[in-house]
Amino acid sequence: MSDQPVNFSASGPPETVLPAPEPAAALALGEALSLGSDQRRAAVAAVVARWPRYLDAWARLGDLGRDEVERYAYYRIGYHRGLDTLRANGWRGSGFVRWRHETNRGLLRAMRGLADMAAAIGENDEAERCRLFILQLDPSGIPPTG
Repeated sequence: MSDQPVNFSASGPPETVLPAPEPAAALALGEALSLGSDQRRAAVAAVVARWPRYLDAWARLGDLGRDEVERYAYYRIGYHRGLDTLRANGWRGSGFVRWRHETNRGLLRAMRGLADMAAAIGENDEAERCRLFILQLDPSGIPPTG
């Protein structure tokens, strides 16, 4: 059983807030993202290799992919790891996972990236499914890029 909150209210579905990453992982990702563009991708990949369940690291690696297919693959991994993380933290297939919670942003970034890359490679049904899923998780809208 998880110690992360799943909030129930009479006004709507439950809300899941994902746990914070290990402090060392967050620090390493921040340092990797601060590097020059010629070193950044490799440094973020090293973070993913060390902490493969760190959703924001997968989303950031997707942002740094060398082409649409590579980006799609990284975002898809972040998306699937995110679903596993949601389930491990009490999400049962419905309810909110809102952008306003910093710890939810890696998953939502990966989903947005997957939607964008699916559209870019012509997989329009996947792109639409991802966008709809994001809006079901957070009706306030599709998260920003970057």
